[in-house]
Amino acid sequence: MPFKKKILYLPLLIFAVIIFIKPVKLSAQVENNQDTVIFKKHSPQKATLYSAVLPGLGQAYNKKYWKIPVIYVGFGVLTYFIISNRKEYIKYRDAYNFVPEGNDTIPPNDYWYKYDESQLSAGRNYYRRNMEFSYILTGLWYILNIVDAAVDAHLFDYDISDDLSIKFQPIINNSVFNPRPTPGLMLTFKF
Repeated sequence: MPFKKKILYLPLLIFAVIIFIKPVKLSAQVENNQDTVIFKKHSPQKATLYSAVLPGLGQAYNKKYWKIPVIYVGFGVLTYFIISNRKEYIKYRDAYNFVPEGNDTIPPNDYWYKYDESQLSAGRNYYRRNMEFSYILTGLWYILNIVDAAVDAHLFDYDISDDLSIKFQPIINNSVFNPRPTPGLMLTFKF
C-alpha cells in the first residue's frame, strides 16, 4: 500500500517542480534610463531538467513540438520489445526449470512438449539477452532525449545571418624564389 501512495505523489511532485521554476529575466536599460526592456533568456538548464522530469517536455520548452511524438513512439516501441521479450523469457525459463525437476504436476506451458532441454536453455538465454538489451536501449533513448533538449536549448538563440559564406577561387602565385607562376586555390570564409 505505501508504494501506491508514492506513485500518486509523483505527478504532484513533477507539477510542483515545473510551477516553481521561475524564468530568468534579463533587463536592458535604454539611454534615458526611463524605459526598461525585459527579455526572457532561453535556459538550457531548464530544458534539460524538463526533459529529465518528463520526456518531451524539454522539446516543448524549445518549441520543437514535432519531436515529442518521435520520442514517445520510440519509448512505445522499446516498451513493446521489453514486454514481448520478457513474456517469452518467462515461458522458456519456466519450461526449462520444469524439465530437470521431473515433477508429475502439470507443465507451466506447452514449450515443455515442443523443445528439448538444450533448446529451452538456448531460448531462455536468447530472450533474456534481448530483454536486457531492450532495457539498455530504453535508457539510452531517455538520455538521448535529455541531450537533444539541452543541445536545442543551447542553439535556440543562435543567429544565422545571410553573410555566412565560403568561396573557392583559383589563383596564380608569383613567388620571388620561383620564376614560374604556380597555380593554386584560395579558400575564403566570410563571417
